[in-house]
Amino acid sequence: MNKLPSLSIFFPFYNEEENIERVARLALEAAPKFADEFEIILVNDGSLDRTGAIADRLAEECPQIRAAHNRPNIGYGGAVCKGMTESRMEWIFFTDGDGQFDLNEISRLVALLDDCDIAVGYREKRADACIRKVNAWGWRCVIRFFLGVKVRDIDCAFKLLPASFIKAIELKSDGAMISAELLAKAKNRGLRVAEVGVSHYPRTAGTQTGANLKVIIKAFRELFRLRRHIRAEGLAKRDLKSEI
Repeated sequence: MNKLPSLSIFFPFYNEEENIERVARLALEAAPKFADEFEIILVNDGSLDRTGAIADRLAEECPQIRAAHNRPNIGYGGAVCKGMTESRMEWIFFTDGDGQFDLNEISRLVALLDDCDIAVGYREKRADACIRKVNAWGWRCVIRFFLGVKVRDIDCAFKLLPASFIKAIELKSDGAMISAELLAKAKNRGLRVAEVGVSHYPRTAGTQTGANLKVIIKAFRELFRLRRHIRAEGLAKRDLKSEI
């Protein structure tokens, strides 16, 4: 496997004091396998527990780790946007801070890059309750219908993207729509997206927050705003082409 020229790995955290140190140290072990130059960014999204303090301590202890903070809490998309803007390397990988993925499987994404611009994972056997699986299926159908994004697992938090793409776009979502926005804007720009199956493990510590009603309602509001924004972007692109 060829190494990447340089790699930023970031994690969004919200109230993950039981997971953050374990996940950060796993990233330190895995990152040198994929790039000689790398950084690990711990994004604390306004946590109410010790997550932020632990992130700061880890950053002091290890030069490859940096802590970034949203104050107050913004939401999952806001934490992802913070990680994107903080990233300094040529490639950006992000995953959730709950430790449900195997970071060594970044190799599966890197192996796709000869034939694509963006590599994303899908959970081969999702280790979640049935209701979450049903909700995910319904959400995927909604995203396909409204945004035309056709991937197997839209919200799988296992994505590898070029920093040049992130610098070229403006992200609007601060909630659950962030992955859909990234892939919709990649589609608008004609970028090739490839998928590969990755392992998914049960959460062993901390509490899940993504499936509550407030988050779901906010996601649908963001969806309709994003649809208008994506359409306007596409129209502007076509108008520009017609003028050339």
